[in-house]
This record gives sequence, C-alpha cells and structure tokens, in this order.
Amino acid sequence: MLILTIVVVVVALATLATTGFVVVTRRRLPRKPPESLPKRLPARTETPRPRPDEIPPARAGPVGTVAPPATAEEVPAGVSPVGEVGVEPDVEVGVEPDVEAERPRIRDRMARARTLLSGYLGSVRSRGKIDDSTWEELEEALILADVGVLATTRLLDGLRLKVKAGEVTEAESLIAALRSDLVDVLAGDRELRMAPEGTTVWLFVGVNGVGKTTTIGKVGLQEVSKGHRVVMAAGDTFRAAAADQLEMWAQRAGASAVRGNEGGDPGAVVFDAVQHAAARGCDLVLADTAGRLHTKTNLMEELKKVRRVAERPPGMVMETLLVIDATTGQNGLIQARQFASAVGVTGVVLTKLDGTAKGGIVVAIADDLAIPIKLVGLGEGVGDLVEFDAAEFVDALLAPQ
Repeated sequence: MLILTIVVVVVALATLATTGFVVVTRRRLPRKPPESLPKRLPARTETPRPRPDEIPPARAGPVGTVAPPATAEEVPAGVSPVGEVGVEPDVEVGVEPDVEAERPRIRDRMARARTLLSGYLGSVRSRGKIDDSTWEELEEALILADVGVLATTRLLDGLRLKVKAGEVTEAESLIAALRSDLVDVLAGDRELRMAPEGTTVWLFVGVNGVGKTTTIGKVGLQEVSKGHRVVMAAGDTFRAAAADQLEMWAQRAGASAVRGNEGGDPGAVVFDAVQHAAARGCDLVLADTAGRLHTKTNLMEELKKVRRVAERPPGMVMETLLVIDATTGQNGLIQARQFASAVGVTGVVLTKLDGTAKGGIVVAIADDLAIPIKLVGLGEGVGDLVEFDAAEFVDALLAPQ
C-alpha cells in the first residue's frame, strides 16, 4: 500500500513539472503577427500648416454687397467656386441663359385648366344651337375656372347682346366671340419700363410664399442677359433665408446684392441699393420686400414707406409688380385690390400658372382692376418665367382637349 501511494505522488509531481515547462516555453516564444496585418505600419505623415504670410487674402466685395464669383484660377483644387451651392440644375453659374430658346408654350403648360373647361365647351359645341343650357354651361365653366362672378356676368351679357343682334347664331361662333372678348379684357401694356435717366427701380410686392424672391432672381438673370447692370436689394429683412437666397441669385446672374441686418429697416436697404447702383453705374435695381398680409394695415403702411424711399433721387420707381400665386384663385384678386390701393401696382406677375386648373384668375384681375398681367410662371426653370401673351393664353384655355 505504501509503495502504491509513493508511485501516485511521483506521477503527479512529474505531470505538474511538465505543464509548467510548457507554459514557460510558450511565454518565451515570439508571437507571429496575423498575415492580414502589415508587418510594419507606415510612418505617420502630417500636412504642414502654411505660415501666416503664405495664407492668401480673403476675397471681399464692397460693404453690403456680394463679391463676384471666383474664377477657375482662383479656386483651389477640390473646392467648388462661390455660387455653386444650391444652384438649380437648369442654369450654370456664369452662363447667360438663352431665354428665347427655352421659352415654353403656354398651351403646353395649361393642360389642367384646359381639361376643366373642355367638358363644358365640348358640350356647347356638340349641341350646335344656342339655348338656355348653353348659357348655363358657359356660366358654370367660367366660374369654375375662377373668372369670377362679376367678370363672368359682364362677358355673358355682352355675348347675349351679340346673339340678340344676330351677330352670333350658333355655338361655334359663340365660343369664337367669347375668345375675342377675353382677349380684349386681357389687353394691356406688357412692357417693363425703364427710366429715361437716373436709376430704375422695380419693386416686387405680395403676400408670404408667392415666390417674390425667386421671381426677382429670374427677372435679374433675364435682364442681365439683355445687357442691363443689375443690383438686387434684399428688402425682406424679416426672413433670414431671403437675403441668402437673393445673394445666390445675384451670383448666378453676375449682379450685385445689397443686404442689411436681420430685422432691420427694409427702406434703408432699398435706399442703400439705389445709392450703390448710382455710384457704380448700374441702371436697374430689383427690390425685394417682406411678404405681408394684405389685411394688416401697419404692414401695408410700412410698404408705402419703402416705396417713398425708393423714389428718392436718383431712384425712379418705374414698376411696382405684384406677385400672385395662381393657385390661390379668387384670393389673389383680393390681394390685388389691397396692394393696388396701397402702392399703385403697375403690373402682375402670376406664378405657378402651370399648377392650377383655375387660370381664369388672370381674367378676373384684368377685368376688375385693369392691371396688366406682365409675366407668368409656367415652371421652375429660369426660362419658364415668360411675358404674358393674351391671345396665346385664351387659345390655351378654350382649345379642345
């Protein structure tokens, strides 16, 4: 028994000794790095910082203005030139848009309005004769197209007199007479006037969200392409993004932009823009204004002040353009009345005409206020802001689907 115990103890000691040797040996052996890792890490490199005397001076324009876009030679590799951020894809920075080549047809962009009227007019044409149903369908069609009750009544009364006098005897000739009367209602001077001397000012007014700032940018691009030297005045000092947006448009157009402090006096901004234009030989100032509700008396009074300031020599306000969103329908007519009485609107810019089925608001404004529609927006591109053509518009509205 004693001998067996001794044997077990000897075996156990031998096992412990062998395990300890293996552990010590493994600790001394060098570890082989994984094949996926490099055997030596590359040396760490750092880009040397330029000394103060090596840093180029910042590009800056006159106080309150936007510097002209950098040329390709002035822009470091990998850095976009000034003015490219936020640029829409339809216009390249520094490239004058070919406005005439891009001009869309009004008929092609008014499919929704034409669809609304085509059913009624198709029914009138198919009937052939003129009866009570004819007048009911014409009245309903014009009112649904947002021509308005007053303008619709005047148009139909005139047509009834022609039928009674025997000048119109059938449905097709009735629609032709309606076309002629609509063109007459929409007649007006479309020219955007320039001052014979001094600095011309075009003032843009309207409620919030109708697209005043974008309209100014597109008009600026078009006027620069005609050879005018343009200054854009960021008179909307209450919307922080408005001045930035106008500066972007100025850079695209090759124009100057004058802005003030956020929440500052818009009249002061417009005044500074006129003085800046006169000092630099620029002949046209496009003045933005803050969007305001036409029902707010104090805001309308402030707008009157802006107009008075813009008229101080050498400035001459030749156009006060009311920007209206065509999709607002008859509310646009109410806006036109209020702004016309406050600041003497000389023309209307109707935006988003391609997005509404109620293009008759054009007729309502022209009939009620005798204010000409000067420009219409038919899309998002620069070339989609076009001079209004009454005959083309009426044909697009009344043509068969």
